[in-house]
Amino acid sequence: MSTEKIIAGIAAGAIAGFIVGILVAPDKGANTRKKIMDTGADLTESLKDKFGECVDAISEKFSSAKEEAEDVLEKGKTRARSARAHAGA
Repeated sequence: MSTEKIIAGIAAGAIAGFIVGILVAPDKGANTRKKIMDTGADLTESLKDKFGECVDAISEKFSSAKEEAEDVLEKGKTRARSARAHAGA
């Protein structure tokens, strides 16, 4: 095999590789960065929404627990008054 054929083969391979690389390469850097930023913004918004939902759920549970505690306290006070009234009678 002659040196010329080897050089021609290497050159043809390099050109073919370059063309394939251009055809399958991802977007330009600016486009890629924009996609990353958009995805990051979407993810951030989604996390904010989920966090808000979580805070709302915790707030509802806290309010419910507070109401139950107030009911138990009121029942305890009523029973204590009733016990004192029966003890004094």
